[in-house]
Order: sequence, then structure tokens, then C-alpha cells
Amino acid sequence: MTTLEAARSGLITDLMQKAAVAEGIEPELLRQRIADGTAIICHNNRRPNGIPLAVGLGMRTKVNANIGTSRDDTSIDKELEKARVAVAAGADAIMDLSTGGPVDEIRRAIIAETDACIGTVPLYQAALDAINRQKKAIVDMTVEDIFAGIIKHLDDGVDFITVHCGVTRATVERMDREGRIMDVVSRGGSFTVEWMAHNNAENPLFEHYDRLLEIVKPYDAVLSLGDGFRPGCLADATDRAQIHELILLGELTQRAWDAGIQVMIEGPGHVPLHQIKANIQLQKRLCHGAPFYVLGPLVTDIAPGYDHITCAIGGTVAAAAGADFLCYVTASEHLRLPTVEDVHEGVIACRIAAHAGDIVKGVKGAMEQDIAMAKCRKALDWEGQFALALDPAKARRLRAESGVDEEHGACTMCGEFCAYKVMNERREKQNASH
Repeated sequence: MTTLEAARSGLITDLMQKAAVAEGIEPELLRQRIADGTAIICHNNRRPNGIPLAVGLGMRTKVNANIGTSRDDTSIDKELEKARVAVAAGADAIMDLSTGGPVDEIRRAIIAETDACIGTVPLYQAALDAINRQKKAIVDMTVEDIFAGIIKHLDDGVDFITVHCGVTRATVERMDREGRIMDVVSRGGSFTVEWMAHNNAENPLFEHYDRLLEIVKPYDAVLSLGDGFRPGCLADATDRAQIHELILLGELTQRAWDAGIQVMIEGPGHVPLHQIKANIQLQKRLCHGAPFYVLGPLVTDIAPGYDHITCAIGGTVAAAAGADFLCYVTASEHLRLPTVEDVHEGVIACRIAAHAGDIVKGVKGAMEQDIAMAKCRKALDWEGQFALALDPAKARRLRAESGVDEEHGACTMCGEFCAYKVMNERREKQNASH
């Protein structure tokens, strides 16, 4: 019995119990939300030591960090270090998007490195196996090659897989008629579009969707229905291709639920600030309230080197509007493979966005953290502030670099004119007079 089937039968499983405790909510509430599809637990039966990650309505907004090699940098050690740094910085999940070097070895090493939630895009695996092992072009992959890649990842214990099932010939036609600037920026989406054109055939993951569901079910992993037509620039946002794909994903969501499979939906992308809330509302309406996993969104196209900031701005609006899972973007986006430092900064920026959104959504405990920080600031309690900070090490370092070492002294911004200090002294005088 899958997690979804158990929830619909009224059963609270050990996974639900563990995930609910981690969220600080009642297990019965989590069960109800899983049953109606508004929450999921990312977990693979083949990975019993992995931490079950609850995502969805009423829960803390989760953060994912993308890592992985490319043809130009195939170091396993670097990717393992990125995985460690991402988890240490507070990432809830890691996606291994490796496309260079020994990708099987890299994926398995990352899974072994952490008990955090792991996601992948198996189509990359199928494409690389076709090129490197079978000496074929991507467009010459067979349907069996594609499904073999999916099975390999699930066998390794991946908790959720991104599958671009909504990339169809009909959606491509809409994109071509409308005349996008950036066409398809999703790697998996572009592979699929090229394959369909070369083979004059429908997307196998759409055409053979029932087979995909049968494969996934024994693992109880989550299907992350990928957004192959996510906008790659602001001008392409919320166009016909994107919305047509979203409509298809809503239909595929219902079919997955009918088969007992948990689903989340992936979303844009590059979106103007004023369109983000509408995008979230559309997804929730068209996909029956399924959890929404967004990349960014990035709110401007002209900030290379600072896209972790454009991502955090859009991610805050998205989370506040109801997005459930944010995928970080690093400062290296559009420029290079991210460094370890980029990963750390990207996770922190995304966590800021997620937490700010949680305050708006009224997630249990979110506002209390900020109140605790305010009390520590008023008391000039620096150790308390460091403990509550999203990045304690950086906060402590910046304080130390100022040269001020008193435990309860003011910072060098205001010094003796510190408003906290002045008001604390006033309060002490009032207390003494009474």
C-alpha cells in the first residue's frame, strides 16, 4: 500500500508520524492533506534511512538545492562538498542534475552522503547512456531507454523524480504559433521536443503515462511533474504554451492520484513580479491543490551574478501566495557551474524567501522566530541573535570584524547612540524610580 492509499484508507503510517513530528503538526492533519492531494511525503521505499520530507498545505515552505556535474567539471568530491554545504545551510532537499562524468557513481555517492531528500531528472540519465554507452544520439533513444533510466534512479533510492510528461506535440505547436523569445529552456523539455520532432512521435512519458505510474508505485516515490515550457525570460511568462502544459499536468495529477501515486507540480521560471501570485493561483486551481514546486521565480532578466537575489524576491512572493517548495538559484545561474560558496549563499537566500513567505501564510512557529530575534536585539544579546540567525557563522563573523567585543555592547553602526541602548537605559531609570 502506498502512502497515498494508506492516507485515503484512514491509516497513519510510520512515515506520516515521523514527518508530522518534524513539521510540528498533528499526524491526522497530515494524513488528511495527503489523502486529498494537498500534501505529500517525499520518500523512497528503497531508502529506509532517508528523512521523510512533508511538503504542502499549511507546512513550512521547503528549500531545494540543485547540484551536479557537467561535461566541463566532473569532480565527485566537489559535488559531495556542495551536498554537505547545502544541507548544513538548511536545504531540505538536493537535486542531483549531473550530466558529466560517472553519473551513476556520483548519484549514488550523493545519496550515501546525506539522509536529506534527493531528487533527480532520469531523462538526463537516459540521454547520457544513449550517447556514452550505446553510441547513439539523444534523438535515437528508445522508449525502453527512457524507462530504464527511470528504473535505475528509483532503484538507487531517489525520493522524487522530475518527469516532463506535459511536453506534448500539441504544446509545441502552441509555442511555435505564439513565437516565444527563449523557446524551451528546460533541458529535459528540450530533449523531449527534439526527440518528438526527429521521431515524428508523441512524448513517451505522456503516451505511456500509465506504464510510468506502474513503475513508480512499488517505490512509493513522488512524481514531480516537470514544467518543460517554463518561461526562460519575463517576456515568455504566462503564455499559451506554459498554461497548456499546466492544464495537462492537472489532468495527469488526477490520473496519478487514481493510481495511488503522490504528485507535486513544478513551475516557473522567469516571471514578472505582478504575475507571480496569478501563476500560483492558476496552478492550484488547475492542478487540484497539489503542492507547487517553483524555480525562483526570477523577477528580472538583467542581473547575472545576482540571480540568487532575483530568485529570493520572486520566491518570497511565490511562497506568500501559496507555493510549497522553492528551488534555489545561485549567483552563478546563466554563467557557470556553481561553486561551493555559491551553493551556500543560494540556500540562505532561498531560506530567507521561504521564511518570509511562511510568515505571510501563518505557518506555525514562523513569526515566533522573528519575535525571539527582536527580543534578543533589544537586549543586545549577541549570542542569542547568532543562534537565531539563518546564517549564524556569517553574523558572528561580521560582528567580530567590527572590533567590538563586549558581550552586550552596541554595534559600530550607532555606537553610543544605539537606540536599543538608549531605550534600555530609559527603562532602567523608570524601574529605579519606582
